[in-house]
Amino acid sequence: MKHFFSFLIALAILSKLAIAQSNEKFNQLIAEGDEYSEKKFDNYKALEKYLEAYKINPRDYNVLWKLSKVYVDIGEHLPTRTKEEKQKQLEMYEKAREYAELAIQVNPNGSMGYTRRAIALGRIALFKGVWESIDLVKKVKEDCEKAIQLDPNNSVAYYVLGRTHAKLCEKPKLFRAPLGLGWANYDDAIKNFEKAISLRPTFIMYRLDAAKAYIEVKNYKKAKEHLAKIAELPTEDEDDPQFRAEAKELLEKIKDKAP
Repeated sequence: MKHFFSFLIALAILSKLAIAQSNEKFNQLIAEGDEYSEKKFDNYKALEKYLEAYKINPRDYNVLWKLSKVYVDIGEHLPTRTKEEKQKQLEMYEKAREYAELAIQVNPNGSMGYTRRAIALGRIALFKGVWESIDLVKKVKEDCEKAIQLDPNNSVAYYVLGRTHAKLCEKPKLFRAPLGLGWANYDDAIKNFEKAISLRPTFIMYRLDAAKAYIEVKNYKKAKEHLAKIAELPTEDEDDPQFRAEAKELLEKIKDKAP
């Protein structure tokens, strides 16, 4: 009996060691995935690391929403010349939605799950055509608002909500209202962009889209302020060089516009 209890104690110790090693490996994979995603901008390597982590713990909230993010990042940069290439892009966005929904199931009180689903649904709506995807667009708004309710400091959710308002404003309200999309307006787009900027002032994409919204309402002074600021901001996204070039071109285009 004494030997049996000794065996059980040894087994328990080994089990704890195995769990500790597994947790350490999981955390290492997440850190490596974050490095590839946020610093090196190698989305495929990030995906590889996150999927390895997912195999260790398929119900971890953070790995689920990070997988959703990286699938969108991959999809955004795929070629779309052929029907097959376009289908591949849509598959990436559908994967992103799938993992975001899993994240919400695991943690319905987590803000990033709703944020990532909003982004995935927004990409699917843009792919299929916003005006053919009205229900998806409404869901994007709902998810953003839910994400903000859960975390008032979630800059991404404010940005996506602002982007949704701005995108819909490309069509007149008289056209949108019968579709249940009359709520979109540039004032709310700008308000949400500015909130996102206040939470993350160095992120170029927020300022670029805010500037575009200000141009639409002919507030060239504010547009110029944001566009001029972009030139001095650090690179935090793989598309920042492109965004800087776009901001420079846009600033040149409106330089003679009165405030």
